[in-house]
Amino acid sequence: MKDANVWHQPVLYQSIIHGLAPVSAGKYVDATVGAGGHAEGILDKSSPDGQLLGLDLDPQALAIASQRLSRFSDRAHLVQASYITLAEQLRNLNWMAVDGIVLDLGVSSMQLDSPERGFSLRAEGPLDMRFNPMQEPSAADLVNTLAVDDLADVIWRYGEENKARRIAAAIADARPLETTTQLAAVVSKAVGRRSYGIHPATRTFQALRIAVNAELENLLSFLPQAISALTPGGRLAVISFHSLEDRIVKQFIRRESRDCVCPPRQPECTCGHRASVVDITHRPITAGDDEVTQNPRARSARLRIAEKRELA
Repeated sequence: MKDANVWHQPVLYQSIIHGLAPVSAGKYVDATVGAGGHAEGILDKSSPDGQLLGLDLDPQALAIASQRLSRFSDRAHLVQASYITLAEQLRNLNWMAVDGIVLDLGVSSMQLDSPERGFSLRAEGPLDMRFNPMQEPSAADLVNTLAVDDLADVIWRYGEENKARRIAAAIADARPLETTTQLAAVVSKAVGRRSYGIHPATRTFQALRIAVNAELENLLSFLPQAISALTPGGRLAVISFHSLEDRIVKQFIRRESRDCVCPPRQPECTCGHRASVVDITHRPITAGDDEVTQNPRARSARLRIAEKRELA
């Protein structure tokens, strides 16, 4: 296993540490702990008594995070679980509330660099794309079994691909497909050359990964749990990498930072909604030129932060 110390700093590291402002004796959650980069920074800044719960579905990532965070001993609690089980995991630790939560929605470099995981369209590997290798379905299941209309809907909805129907028909004609390179070749032939530089199959791969892992549905489930879990003054920081995720986070924070969510033209409030958060960022934080140069993946990262309001 690669030494945890050689893993590069995670995306928007300084912004996360500044935004959460960890303190000693605080309790924190890294809901997608990955290789442990954000978690390590939070535990360092919350020394000597801060604690962190790290969640991840990927057993390979958890093994690396465990090695990386071993110097913090029992201050780090790592669990193989989805972030949608946040409330359950906090109950298991008897944590009533936490002071900060970070959720990094990106696919890790470790996953992209492991052809056997099937996330990369540039390396030969099985059509997998599962964060948790034990879950169902895999990308191969979707590619080889969905009806053409259903497959086109997945590619359009989650990839925002305007040639979704053409791609779905080409995939159906080429079935069965077993590898990432086979799928990439079929999509590339159906789409043709892109004028704006990305690989022709990028949006299709994104769509399949999102569908396989129910990423948008899970995000919608997680956000209310996260706000509920925070102590007043605690902060939620979410890093997203494409417009679908960022839109969900933006709309959630915007809604929860308002006292009334009635239709704008309604003369009197009847919703009874009360603001639960303060929108700290207003506009997303993005990576600077230096970070993008060191880690091109950071180019598409968007960070939004919300702070839980004091109880009325």
